[in-house]
Amino acid sequence: MGLVEGKVALVTGAGRGVGRGEALELAAQGAKIVVNDFGGSMIGEGGDKAPADEVVDLIVSRGGEAVANYGNVANWDDAEAMVHQAIDTFGTLDILVNNAGILRDNSITKMTEEEWDSVIAVHLKGTFNTTHHACVYWQNESKAGRKRRAAIINTVSSAGLQGNRGQANYGAAKAGIAALTIITAIEGKRSGVRANAIAPGGATRMVNAAMPSIPIVEADQVGEDDEFNRLNPGNSAPMVVWLASDEALHITGQVFRAVGDEIAHYRGWSLGPSVKTPKGPRKWDPAEISEAVASMFGYGVSGLNLGG
Repeated sequence: MGLVEGKVALVTGAGRGVGRGEALELAAQGAKIVVNDFGGSMIGEGGDKAPADEVVDLIVSRGGEAVANYGNVANWDDAEAMVHQAIDTFGTLDILVNNAGILRDNSITKMTEEEWDSVIAVHLKGTFNTTHHACVYWQNESKAGRKRRAAIINTVSSAGLQGNRGQANYGAAKAGIAALTIITAIEGKRSGVRANAIAPGGATRMVNAAMPSIPIVEADQVGEDDEFNRLNPGNSAPMVVWLASDEALHITGQVFRAVGDEIAHYRGWSLGPSVKTPKGPRKWDPAEISEAVASMFGYGVSGLNLGG
């Protein structure tokens, strides 16, 4: 018995890279999978059914159950259709893994409106689209007395949580997804929906585009050296399986980093030290703030440097 035996999962962007590893691992642990992949290029152009079909064939050849979906998560109707495909094919939906993404890197001063909009559309809007339609289904199930133990696992990135030069669109989308994850967890609790996110890693097409010296590794490849295996994007998949399972019913609204052999917990945007106006509550005098902020960091005014 696998950790997600009998559950039904929709994995977006599952034809290659991290998503491929997630789909294969979920299937290996007993889930029935809708393998979604538009099959476009890394920048979102074109379309190809082969990546999704290949993952489906792999799952079936290993004794699992899977069907392909070629929809675009950025399209509202396509997102609804893939959710309903899971329900119509396998009878329900238990797990949603949002992984589909593209890159259009550029500096803020050179980035075009189209480069911004296309990345936001796939990552942030796409995650919302599938989340909305899945949560509508789970909410209706709950109202009908069939409350599900449902799980959403979103994909974020250090580019959004810590920042990265040249990725304003991608980083903003990923930071938005982290916030969306937390809000989904708050709103979904009544309907039995948990939402968490992971920042994965591995030698994917996106990493190769930024660092051509790192070759692309597919999740089902196994190498002979530790470095090759450490870069395998499938290494993030076990964390997704665990978060999707009933073993993690107590975990929701959290963001984790799962890269190589290490799992870490993000604690972003937590409040740190604070100061109040001297001599009782009142409006701050701007001239007082330099010393007050310096005191929060334990520096004198002249030694405080919070810039880049």
